[in-house]
Amino acid sequence: MVAVRLYLRYNLSYRDVEELLIERGVEVDHVTIYRWVQRFAPLLSDAARFCRHAPGDSWFTDETYVKVSGVWRYVYRAVDQYGQVIDVRLRPPRRRRGTPVLPSGDGHIEGSTHRGDH
Repeated sequence: MVAVRLYLRYNLSYRDVEELLIERGVEVDHVTIYRWVQRFAPLLSDAARFCRHAPGDSWFTDETYVKVSGVWRYVYRAVDQYGQVIDVRLRPPRRRRGTPVLPSGDGHIEGSTHRGDH
């Protein structure tokens, strides 16, 4: 579990985790670490969800403009009053001026979901 935690928490490569474990006296191949991450990361993710608060009553939407693979995109992030991230969305540039991005009835921000490491 230490190998999986190192990989997930510190955004290390499998070979970096392998080197850290060797320094601690544990010899394991980077492919084995990959298999552990594939097997145990979903379990850790599910366990961590119980530690999160239920979304608060007030939501705020942050908007920023970033370049992804050479194309400018809008990134929207819904945050509740406790600072907990509710949802993150990545969208192409808006075509109409002044079109707000508001939560829909199901609690999600309109647009396509983009999930990376987090």
